[in-house]
Amino acid sequence: MGTYLVPRLVLEGHEVISVCRNQRKPYHSHSAWKSVKQIQIDRIEAEKSNSFGEQISILNPDVVIDMICFTPESAVKLVEALYGKVKHFIHCGTIWVHGYSTQVPAKESQFKAPFGEYGINKAAIESYLITQYKENGFPVTILHPGHIVGPGWNPVNPAGNFNPDVFQKLAAGEEVLIPNFGMETLHHVHADDVAQSFVNAVNNASQATGESFHVTSSRAITLRGYADAIAEWFGKEPKLRFLPWQEWKKTVNESDSNSTWDHIAHSPNCSIDKARKLLNFNPVYSSLDAVKESLTSLINNKKLF
Repeated sequence: MGTYLVPRLVLEGHEVISVCRNQRKPYHSHSAWKSVKQIQIDRIEAEKSNSFGEQISILNPDVVIDMICFTPESAVKLVEALYGKVKHFIHCGTIWVHGYSTQVPAKESQFKAPFGEYGINKAAIESYLITQYKENGFPVTILHPGHIVGPGWNPVNPAGNFNPDVFQKLAAGEEVLIPNFGMETLHHVHADDVAQSFVNAVNNASQATGESFHVTSSRAITLRGYADAIAEWFGKEPKLRFLPWQEWKKTVNESDSNSTWDHIAHSPNCSIDKARKLLNFNPVYSSLDAVKESLTSLINNKKLF
């Protein structure tokens, strides 16, 4: 996502320092990267010596955007190092903080019942950061992306996992097995739309501070609707067969089964009304448009078909 975020920040006139574990080229080249200072820090190793927060602090940033925080302990270490030293701290969360859906589209303020290590940890981080804002004035904003897609990504497919064979079968007009009735939902978002939300948070700090926001496409899609649309895009009639979960999971390997269960058990469907209102967040891509751009890139680079 930094491939899109960093150039957007530079073009807005910000001085940008990119901190990464490894030196690597962005997914897409952009002239803006020439003015970006790039620093290598292995966060995992630096946190073992409790030096990561200090290494970020000595860069003297006004704004810190944390894209790779996955445990509450990691969040605490960084906040303690930056407390009183930054004007704005933006954390990348996830719509997985909600757990299962209750009322949809879900709002940020709804009851959360996260499950799975990733969702539980991210929800705990959000709770900690918001408490730090309320009790100590720590200037935090939390942005919760959906399933990020775009050129360079393999999208979550209509069976709820990352196996590209599902797209291949839809393109060939072959039968695709879908769990249950295919009415569970996915909520994609294009990486550049996520980048837009982060830039808008930076530029609207007074509106964003102390808040969390969903940043997804405008509407979620059902597995069935997703499969139908992709088959049609390939010029084929969809051939879908629906199986109860216990039968369906026997048709795939364990990795695909676990991935599908994670996605359909969550079945995210999130409202972006709050982000529209306070951040002027207006996603350019629908879920399907974002996925189609990803697939086009995969096809053009001979990673699909």
